[in-house]
Amino acid sequence: MNLSRPITKHSTATENVYILSQDFFMPQFNQKRRIWIYLPPDYESSGDKKYPVLYMQDGQNLFDVATSFSGEWAVDNNLNALFKAGESQGLIVVGIDNGSDTRTYEYSPHKHPKFGGGGGKLYIDFLVNTLKPYIDTNYRTHSDRDSTGIMGSSLGGLISFYAGITYPKVFGKVGVFSPSFWFSSKIFDNAKKYKHNNYTKYYFLAGGRESESLVPQTEEMYNILKSRGIAEDQMRMIVQHDGEHSEWFWNREFPNAYRFLYH
Repeated sequence: MNLSRPITKHSTATENVYILSQDFFMPQFNQKRRIWIYLPPDYESSGDKKYPVLYMQDGQNLFDVATSFSGEWAVDNNLNALFKAGESQGLIVVGIDNGSDTRTYEYSPHKHPKFGGGGGKLYIDFLVNTLKPYIDTNYRTHSDRDSTGIMGSSLGGLISFYAGITYPKVFGKVGVFSPSFWFSSKIFDNAKKYKHNNYTKYYFLAGGRESESLVPQTEEMYNILKSRGIAEDQMRMIVQHDGEHSEWFWNREFPNAYRFLYH
């Protein structure tokens, strides 16, 4: 493994967070992107043990305050604490940096009349057909759908949800934090065509101090999936009244999402 450690002066990333690549090639966009990887505390000492995987958007904000826009999720700290407490048997997390000025395009499956977008299908194709095969080849993963999750917030929540309903045989666990369902009503049309299955798990999170539309739209999406026959024990809809559209909120709520999705 040709991994490197974050080298930023004020890095807060724990010792089991690495830079998988500074310039991982994305053929779908003809671009290169930094990719992070979090390895469980026992990865180096556990022999042939394999681990489930979680793919997360906005890699800059997941592990390291030095690279974050406005705080970090502290995914590494959260998972290390869960592991130490015996609440986790280990999880590999792959963080994909957003493309900054291309973020909206990549994280939106449909176009917005003002903000553009529409490259989400290509982005998910990158995850499914380029990045995931690389991870499964080079790391000890459980590659099946029941062990593979995807998660993000805001537009990252939107594209994670889209991935879940588009590739249910790839992503069996979907974390949808503060999703930007406002971006296009077509995402609701997509959900209304979603075919029932009895294995995909969805965790929806919304905050009472976010936009006025966020909680109602997230609840609407939850109810659409319910109407499509998704069992209640496959889904959670959590509304925290103090929740804001911010990394501190997603940081705090991450452990409960993990407990539901991976247990």
